[in-house]
Amino acid sequence: MRHSRHTSRKTLLAAAVGLGVATVLGGVVPTAGAATVPAAGSAQSYAAYERSQENQDANRAFFEAVQRSVAEQRAANPGIQVVTVTYNTRNAPSFRTQIARSTQIWNSSVTNVKLQEVSSGGSFSYREGNDPRGSYASTDGHGRGYIFLDYQQNQQYNSTRVTAHETGHVLGLPDHYSGPCSELMSGGGPGTSCTNAYPNSTERARVNQLWANGLVASGLGTKS
Repeated sequence: MRHSRHTSRKTLLAAAVGLGVATVLGGVVPTAGAATVPAAGSAQSYAAYERSQENQDANRAFFEAVQRSVAEQRAANPGIQVVTVTYNTRNAPSFRTQIARSTQIWNSSVTNVKLQEVSSGGSFSYREGNDPRGSYASTDGHGRGYIFLDYQQNQQYNSTRVTAHETGHVLGLPDHYSGPCSELMSGGGPGTSCTNAYPNSTERARVNQLWANGLVASGLGTKS
């Protein structure tokens, strides 16, 4: 059956709208039975991306990038016991206070790895801006890791918790959104009222295990 040019245009428009929705949700498109499409920058859109395979893959690629950077440090210092993971905040000036607080929290919580700011370069970097997916850890396509901090999400959720959660990926922890507020890697799962920015005892032990004796285990490990 032949379709009119007008019908074809409507079909193309619908396809374009569908692609737009996929972009907003980080590639997660609702099924035909879905009642509502989450608005960009909403808790639902953040959750859609956070729970996506794309985010899981990005977290893994990010940690692997940090591992490669740290491997160079280990090669230069074979007997090293405590690894220092360096970062820069040049592209995230608005979040320097939260990043410094996150670093302080993690450095006081674990013993086998330390975070340290440098003026440029480093094992990874922080960036800031607007992204409907929210904040996340990823790579730049050239083997370097970065943490992206989204403006709107950091206004809706406790910003230090968001930063400390994303920094947890630096240290090898996976997301676990079904966990309670007391679990840092539960992220946005407990809702906007959760302000805890500290890893719990299980998360601290897991990081120390991953980085024991200056070594880092492969992969992201298991959910706590």
